[in-house]
Amino acid sequence: VQLVESGGGSVPVGGSLRLSCTISGYTHNVGVMAWFRQAPGKEREGVAGIDSDSITTVYADSVKGRFTISKDNAKDTLYLQMDSQKPEDTAMYFCAAARLVYSRNLLLANEYKHSGQGTQGTVS
Repeated sequence: VQLVESGGGSVPVGGSLRLSCTISGYTHNVGVMAWFRQAPGKEREGVAGIDSDSITTVYADSVKGRFTISKDNAKDTLYLQMDSQKPEDTAMYFCAAARLVYSRNLLLANEYKHSGQGTQGTVS
């Protein structure tokens, strides 16, 4: 499974970005997907996850009501719509994929076998 993120950039406080993650390879191994982010000097944190039904979603408290995760199965693409952005949203954003998440915690990084190279989002 290969994951490639795009859509990062620089926005002002309160602005919006839409990240995309294209999925290729053995896509039948992709069930659960998520977005993670990592700021300099900080640990990687789960931002949003979407279950294999492409309907059930979960969000970190820090982004609830501002970010929306979605998946277009026909296009094999995962999205993260980020609105009302804050300076603390500045980070490298990674998408991740797994066939199953055994802990049922969709925001646990160790559950994901596949991850992309990341795309930078900067809010200033």
